[in-house]
Amino acid sequence: MNRNLQLLWNGFLPENPIFRLALSLCPAVAVTTSVKNGLLLGIAVVFVQVFSSCTVAIFRSFIHPRIRIPAYVLIIATWVSVIDMILPVVSPEAYKQVALFVKLIVVFAIIISRLELFASKEPFVPSFYDGLGMGIGFTFGLVITGAIRELFGAGKLYGFDVLGFEPLLIMILPTGGFFVIGFIMATFNYLEFKITGKIPKSGGAH
Repeated sequence: MNRNLQLLWNGFLPENPIFRLALSLCPAVAVTTSVKNGLLLGIAVVFVQVFSSCTVAIFRSFIHPRIRIPAYVLIIATWVSVIDMILPVVSPEAYKQVALFVKLIVVFAIIISRLELFASKEPFVPSFYDGLGMGIGFTFGLVITGAIRELFGAGKLYGFDVLGFEPLLIMILPTGGFFVIGFIMATFNYLEFKITGKIPKSGGAH
């Protein structure tokens, strides 16, 4: 497989930030009470991840190793400010639900980890695809988690009434979020074990 396509695929499933690497779980649980919230935050993360990765890849030779983390934070904060001004125009109502977490993208482990592990060592094009793959993978994780929680916790999907009643209120509470993510993680690990015969490696930070 072409390396760029492999980078995209890695972020989507084999190295999915939420289900495989267990990165940024706290905001993932907090925001996924609905598909719309998860999708909006996911779009913001894709934007920040891609542009931050590309920026670091371009200027990596000018960033001194001793100040690389503060430099990464400044770069991320710049792109977070940009998307934070765009989202209220695109979807004002949904933005109100995720505004705090959009601002907190600055310290998301998923963003900083990819800058440190990949973009700071690779040229522009691979860094673009790595950032895009990780961002899409994170968005996928938020959307699928939000869909399950919204369906079983509110009886809705993307705000539309599907079941006609609220079946399990706990599913839209933090406890339900951790349960859903844990269940999906377990499913991923089980499938990997059945396919490869190897015990999956655990990962991550919040």
